[in-house]
Formats: sequence, C-alpha cells, structure tokens
Amino acid sequence: MTTNNEFCRRTRRQALWEMGCGFTGTALATMLGDSFLGTQKVAADGKTAWENPLAPKQPPLPAKAKSVIFLYMYGGPSHIDTFDYKPAMKGMDNKSIEVKTFGRGGHKNKGRIVEPRWDFKQYGECGKWVSDLFPNLGTCVDDIAFIHSMTADSPIHGSAMLQMNSGRILSGSPCLGSWVNYGLGTVNQNLPGFVVMLDPRGGPISGAKNWSSGFMPAHYQATVMKSNGSPILNLKPQAGMTDALQRDLLDTMRKYNEQHQAARIENTDLAARISSYELAYQMQAAAPDAVDLSKEDARTIDDYGMNDEKSKTFGKQCLMARRLVERGVRCVQIYSGGAHNDDNWDAHNDIAVNHNLHAAETDKPIAALLKDLKQRGMLDSTLVVWGGEFGRQPTAEYEKGTGRDHNAYGFTMWMAGGGIKGGVSVGKTDELGAAAVENRYHVKNLHATILDRLGFDPNHLTYFFGGLDQKLVGVEGAEPIHQVLA
Repeated sequence: MTTNNEFCRRTRRQALWEMGCGFTGTALATMLGDSFLGTQKVAADGKTAWENPLAPKQPPLPAKAKSVIFLYMYGGPSHIDTFDYKPAMKGMDNKSIEVKTFGRGGHKNKGRIVEPRWDFKQYGECGKWVSDLFPNLGTCVDDIAFIHSMTADSPIHGSAMLQMNSGRILSGSPCLGSWVNYGLGTVNQNLPGFVVMLDPRGGPISGAKNWSSGFMPAHYQATVMKSNGSPILNLKPQAGMTDALQRDLLDTMRKYNEQHQAARIENTDLAARISSYELAYQMQAAAPDAVDLSKEDARTIDDYGMNDEKSKTFGKQCLMARRLVERGVRCVQIYSGGAHNDDNWDAHNDIAVNHNLHAAETDKPIAALLKDLKQRGMLDSTLVVWGGEFGRQPTAEYEKGTGRDHNAYGFTMWMAGGGIKGGVSVGKTDELGAAAVENRYHVKNLHATILDRLGFDPNHLTYFFGGLDQKLVGVEGAEPIHQVLA
C-alpha cells in the first residue's frame, strides 16, 4: 500500500521530471535569468564570485549597431540573377565558353552559358540595377550596400555554411550570434539574446552546428523559434500549475542541480541546462508578448506579405524579428529555404522555377522589414545582412537544362542599417560573374564588418581556447570592408 507521504514524494518527483522535460526543450543553452542565478553571490563551487555571463556589456569602441538580423538564403542564391547585373551575357544563352568553375560537379574549364532569365531595372537615387525577382526590395536600394566580390573557401553546402556562420569550414567553433552574445550580453534578461528561425520545410545541412556556441560555454548558443504554431515549445505552464508551485519546483530543482554541479563546475552544458529552466519561467511572461502579432495593425500585416500564401511564413518571421530586436534581442537569424533541392535556393535543375519561388517568398517581407525599421527609427541601430553560403555559376551544371552549380569564387551579399553606407556597390566579378576580380572580400571580412559596427575591433574580440586567443575572424585576423562603413 502506498502511503500519503510516499504518494506526495512521487507526485513531486513526477512534476519535477515533467517540468524539466518541457523546459529543456525551450532554451537548453541560453541566458541566465535575473531572478535565478542572477541573485547568486558565488558560483556552484561555493567559493568563486559569480558573474552573469549574459549581463549587458558596453562594447569597447563606439557602436553604430545594437543588434543584427541575418537573413540567410540557404542553398546559394544566384548573384547574376538577382543583384549582380551582367548585360554582356545577353544573347549568349547556350554558348559554350572557356571558363574555370568549381562546384558540386568538381573542377571544370568549359561550360554552356545560362543567360539570366530576368530583366534588370535601375532603382533609387543611386541607380542600382536589380533583377525583376526583387521589385519591392529594389525600392530600398538607397539604404543598402551591395558587396559583389564575396569569396568563400568551400563550394560545398555543409562546410560553406559553417564558414558563413562561424568563420571556419570545420565544426566546433562558435557562430556569429554566439560571439555577439559573448561580447555584448543581452539587454532583455527575460528573452534569449540569440534567436534562430528555421524554414518550415526543414533545417539546413549540418543543423544545429550552424547556431552552436562551439568551444564557448553553452549559454551563448541560440534558441530556436518556430514560425508555425507556438513559436517556443513547452512554454505554457501545465494545467493546474500555479505560479507559487512552479516557483517552488524551480527552487527545488535548483537546489538539487547545484549540488550535482558542484563537482562538475567545468560542465557548461549542465550550467546552461540549469539556467534554461529559469529562462523558460521568465519567458512565460515576456515571450508571448514579443511574438504576439495580433497587436500589429492590418497595414503592417499586409506590408510584410502575410496575406499572401507564398510570403506569409517568411513575412511572419521578419515581423517577429523586428519585435524581438525592439525588445533587446541581440541577434536574430532567419533561414529562407530548408531541406534539399528546390525547397531551398539550391537551383541545380531549373533556375527560373527555383528562384521565382524563393524570391516571391522573401521579396516583400524583406522590403517591409527595412522600411518598418526605418520608419520606427530602428534601422540606424539594427544591422541587416542578406546572403547565402555562396553564389552560382554562369554556366549550366548539366548537358541540358538551366540549373547552376555552386560558386564560391565570387558572389553577392548585402548589408543595410547599423552604420552601413546606403546606395553603394563595392567589388566586382568578371563579365560573366564567374569570379571576383576587383576588391575581393572573404567571409572573414564580412564578419569583421559586423563586429566593427557593433563596437568591436574584430582582431581583439577573443576567447582563449586550445592554447590560442580564438577569434571569429580567425587567429590571423581580418579587416572590415571599409567602403561600406558610414
């Protein structure tokens, strides 16, 4: 027979287990809440003075930007079909030429031209040529700096994505958002400092490695938010769970977890797991408001493309991103495209079918995001970055068809807001867009530019690991792209 005391103990253990399972899925490795570990005097060893690793910090240099929104076009959008105008390719369709390329299909010295399938028009006072794929974004060019001479070290998705996100082609290094959290902390202690939103069709290749904190403590990695349904799973308290009982459960869990951690003070995953419970508790009040789009007016909803089936998902993510940075979230990354083949920008078969789909999903929302930030006075302090892991080749991948292979020799990315000079284009690829030939810039230069605008010398923001002062830009360092700095 089970006694009342035994039943109560069992019920309490069950409640603790259920609470732990729910909350660990919400923010397994993210920031420390101010009412949990934030009130501690010492660390888990009982001796060392405790410091909140995600307390807000002032950057060492004057900052132009306070936060970053990275619009990641997974799969590799074609620069010559979007923003890198190549009039010399007109009339060259299917012509075989000598050109060096390197992509999924390996090294080639000859190929068949695939002429761009869209016309280009000039927009803005700067007269920037933009493809008909992006008529809405074309109206924003005077606020955008286009970098047409980007290069990367790999033409393979997995390694190229890791480099774009973490600076290296191998896994195990902190991503950009983790470096931002590490350097600046987070303004709002009731929300994650770093948020990732994935495409509902699936996550990118290499998965969570792209938003991992790598060799840094796990506090700095991202919280993933969904675009459909509840943005954060398991956040709502269970039925019948009062605030007082929940607080009691958290405090009890804290006691047992800290006892367990005392002999394992180097286990940052464990520390982050403990802190995730409290963050989830804090987020129950803050997160629903941050992602509650019912408070937005009808015009804003329409501007973001949420009344169109094609663009409503990405539009919702862009609007959520604005609301998050408005509330102090430091870094938001949104993925356009997921899974494989034409579910993302990886146009190996038919460039028109692929890019018509993804441009229609993103053009209106991105333009709305830029204009919304600007009219709210937030664009000056929010750095927006657009691009994928590489571009695409000017020649066909196969004997027949219009698919393009990967191109890491030269591609386009753009930046806006947050101390970036608008209405400029820097760098050039050759007349076919096969390779960067003027003012060549590496992914590290892009990262250096982002850190610079956030108030850091990119060559002095370091984290000691493996016997070296590690940097996002690599131990050898990198300079910002000075031509785009306002």
